[in-house]
Amino acid sequence: MSRKDALIDAALGHAPFDGFSQATIDTASAEIGMSAEEAKALLPRGPADLALAYHRRGDMLMVELLRAEDLSAMRFRDRIAHAVRLRLEVAERELVRRGFSLFALPQHAATGSRALWETADQIWTTLGDTSRDINWYTKRATLSAVYSATALYWLGDESIGYQKTWEFLDRRIENVMQFEKVKAQAKDNPLGRAFMAGPGKVFDFVRAPQTGQYTGHGK
Repeated sequence: MSRKDALIDAALGHAPFDGFSQATIDTASAEIGMSAEEAKALLPRGPADLALAYHRRGDMLMVELLRAEDLSAMRFRDRIAHAVRLRLEVAERELVRRGFSLFALPQHAATGSRALWETADQIWTTLGDTSRDINWYTKRATLSAVYSATALYWLGDESIGYQKTWEFLDRRIENVMQFEKVKAQAKDNPLGRAFMAGPGKVFDFVRAPQTGQYTGHGK
């Protein structure tokens, strides 16, 4: 295990309580006998780099699981829904909540937007998207918006097995023309309002295709 991985592992044990913060990094580095200077070199942007590292770990695990499955019998829109659900299922909800709170801050909004885009790109690429034209961008922008809306819904969902979240996800993918409604719903809670002012600005640039449907493999 690398020194950076050791630091991240230690920090994630404290992040549910202290958030993605400098205090978490300081506690974790002291715990594993790492100097503050080395921790700074490994996570130069501090909390933002820690939160991004956790997010990317989730993306990597999702990709590994998707590649191990046979999804050939699924419609393409169902593969997308399955991937989004899988991405949330491999995450720890409190850490996701802490990450949303951090990335909602103006100084970290660009990093949060980048994380969302990377997740959408990982999903489309793993599922075989080969588009190279404007569809490459619109697919990822649209999926970024769907994923972030679903994650926000999931954070507040207390239904058994998060069944209401998966139903919400299915509706979003079935009809991506509902983005304006999703934006209004997200703004109904304080975390959602803060997020929409930061990484959630991706909604402002997404306009669904007239079909309201995702298309597969470069189409």
